[in-house]
Parts: sequence; structure tokens; C-alpha cells
Amino acid sequence: MERDFAVTTKNERETIDLGIKIASSLKSGDVISLYGDLGSGKTRLVKGICEGLGINNVVNSPTFIIVNEYSSEKFGNVYHFDLYRLKSEDEILAMGFEDYMNNRGIVLIEWPRHAERLLPADSIKIHISHSVENENERWIKIEGIEK
Repeated sequence: MERDFAVTTKNERETIDLGIKIASSLKSGDVISLYGDLGSGKTRLVKGICEGLGINNVVNSPTFIIVNEYSSEKFGNVYHFDLYRLKSEDEILAMGFEDYMNNRGIVLIEWPRHAERLLPADSIKIHISHSVENENERWIKIEGIEK
């Protein structure tokens, strides 16, 4: 099976559905880094992943609180980070990031730039970008997960 692939979603529902599909391939301890500009659809994809993991909570970006914690019957803890406001690896370490990483839950990270050296080598990377022609369309490249 392919471990790297790209897909285009035509609307928000398709992006969420892709997240649900991604969730079906996850295993305990997986770390997913989501790259993309503001408004590119990272949180929508996370919403779908959480839905696929059986999480019924409202899923919003934790921009101001840095991390949302959810519970999944299958995987235990799911941690959703938004590291946009953190400016260095030291700030990320100071907030206890390594404890979350060592907890064997699922870790979802928006804006992972300053945390890259702290991530496992086998982490999954997802790059999302807008279509120029259609603001609802997303191009999504997934690295490190079987299709």
C-alpha cells in the first residue's frame, strides 16, 4: 500500500470525511502534524479524525489554550494541539509537551513547525492548501500513512 498520497476535497464535508477515513488507519501512539495556512482546513480535518475515533465532543482549534484533550474508547486520550502562538521549542517543552507525547494516545498538532525536532521519526505529516479557483476546495498531501 502507498504510504504517501494526495487527495483533493471539494467542500468541508469531504474534508471531514477524509479525516474519518484517516482515523480508521490510526494506531495508539500515532502523531499527526498538520501544515497549512490560516483557514486551510486543518481543524476541519482534525474534526473528521476525532469523529472517526468516536469522539462526540465539539472539536475546535485550541488556539488560545494550546491543547484540547478528548477521550476515545479505542485509543484512550487524544490530544489536539495548536502551537501557532508558541514561538520556540523551549516554550513547547515548558508546557509539558513531552508528557503528552509519551502517553501513547493519539496526538494531532496544528502548526508543528517549532516542535518538529520533538516528534517521532514515524509521525504522519499532512499538508493542506487552498485551491486558487475554488475557496472550498483543498489539496491534501498525506505522508506516512497507508491509504
